[in-house]
Amino acid sequence: MTNMAESKMGQGAAARPGLGFRLLSGVLALALPGCSTIGGAFDSITGGGGAPAGASGYVRGFLGGVAAEDPAAALVAREVLSAGGSATDAAVAAAWVMTVTLPSRVGVGGGGACLVYDQRKNATEAVMFLPGARAAVPAGADRPAAVPMFARGMFALHTRIPVRPFEELMAPAEQLARGTTVSRGLAEDLAAVAAPLLADPGGRAVFARPDGRVKVNGDALAQPLLATTLAQLRLSGVGDLHQGLLARRLEEASRPIGGNLTVDELRGARTVPTVLPPLVVQGRNRDQVAFLPLPADGGLAGAATYLALKSDQSLEAAAARGQAVAATWRRQGGNADTLLTANVPAAGTGPLPASAGLAVFDRNGNAVSCAFTMNNLFGTGRIAPGLGLLLAAAPGVGAVQPPLLSASIAWSPNLAALHMVAAGSGQHAAPLAVAGPMARVVEGSLTPQAAVASGRVAPARGQYGICTGYLPGAANSCVAISDPEGHGVALGATDQ
Repeated sequence: MTNMAESKMGQGAAARPGLGFRLLSGVLALALPGCSTIGGAFDSITGGGGAPAGASGYVRGFLGGVAAEDPAAALVAREVLSAGGSATDAAVAAAWVMTVTLPSRVGVGGGGACLVYDQRKNATEAVMFLPGARAAVPAGADRPAAVPMFARGMFALHTRIPVRPFEELMAPAEQLARGTTVSRGLAEDLAAVAAPLLADPGGRAVFARPDGRVKVNGDALAQPLLATTLAQLRLSGVGDLHQGLLARRLEEASRPIGGNLTVDELRGARTVPTVLPPLVVQGRNRDQVAFLPLPADGGLAGAATYLALKSDQSLEAAAARGQAVAATWRRQGGNADTLLTANVPAAGTGPLPASAGLAVFDRNGNAVSCAFTMNNLFGTGRIAPGLGLLLAAAPGVGAVQPPLLSASIAWSPNLAALHMVAAGSGQHAAPLAVAGPMARVVEGSLTPQAAVASGRVAPARGQYGICTGYLPGAANSCVAISDPEGHGVALGATDQ
């Protein structure tokens, strides 16, 4: 069998020191073609020998697939799958890596939301860990920070289908924080906000070149303070950020940078990550198509877009319908099912912050789709002194609005099998990035490549895992695709 993953990656991704898993640079070199035989080549590297559980090469045969907006994250996720990890294990490891390699969009100071399809339960659920809103703007806070929810969210996600130890999944991110290179995607984000980001002493220390200009693709990137913080979280547990030493240090460190977080707020967020039923619409052939539930209104927009496409509306009209439904909910609230069928006025959501997507499926047919955000590129644009953390911007304060976080999973309850997993980004177009290709596959039965090519328009960008013959069952029908308009990577492998 051959690997069916399709990928597009930045030039600076070919060598990333300290990923924490052996053979990553070799695997990345193999991933350079659009379609490659990673499985056979990987066999030649490992010698085909039996590796112990937790080591790369433990799984022989079909591994699953991953598509992520950052190359290093995709590589680490693939190694977790190869080591016997589940889709949630791989997603957790990849997400932690993105806090280091794509901190403009994913960070310990931020949050997000994920969907999880558990094949054994034949059900999908949502893990919600949105960056925490502030009850009021704290006195003296010129850039109020959101309450960090990422770490607790990753812990909650891991509990859904845990196989590998949580601490093991954090290790690659910690090692990357000690030294890696700037990817093409990160370089693009750095260029967009260079002046305000480098105005912060912490930002300048991490993201500036010796000549004072912002770093570019391929430049060395070291974040030793972040590495130390990640190590403490790994050793002490993520709860330390909410009620331990790290919580007290974060309260102190957030004051001089205008974030003004308090231990009471951090402690109050201990139980915030919640597991909710997703928003589900009926697909063709009795497929179920799940979207993120409220308050992640990108899921509502995605479901509205999907239903509009199902009724044969154009991409543009369907995207407008999704935005109008989300804008109505933001303006007046309401029930998701009611809004999906309501006649709402045309409206946009206004300027929205950046997000990042991640899609993973494993050999057993489990799948994870996540969308992450800092509520602004690089959050508040200031790094907490002594901790190395960028703080997310508090939503609903000033011009800061939450993004339309968008993720979706389609499965067949009758077959107890996965059909497709998708995650989107692209500000207002993120719901279309998910719903467009999803509708093309589920309702129109297009090939994965044709569905992605015809199912979204710029600035929509998506990460996809598609099994046209369903999984488990037809592993050779599965493909992982990272949007060709972005800087991500898709990897899937069959090792014989």
